[in-house]
Amino acid sequence: MGRKIQKVRKNEDGDITAVMLDTGNVYEIDEAIQMAKQGQIDGVIVGRAKNGREYLRSAPNDNPNDNLDNLPLM
Repeated sequence: MGRKIQKVRKNEDGDITAVMLDTGNVYEIDEAIQMAKQGQIDGVIVGRAKNGREYLRSAPNDNPNDNLDNLPLM
């Protein structure tokens, strides 16, 4: 069973650079993307930007409150 993202860290451009899971552990975004690909983080999917960069996004659902951009900052 995967973990859930509870908080995020963003850079000055608003890009998510790290996430905190419900375990309290903090992971840089590249590591979190790999974990999500392996099914270790629930509620997110890995997307790919037009420039080829991978990113995390919330899995589609009817609850806007759990969107990554709406989570508390750490």
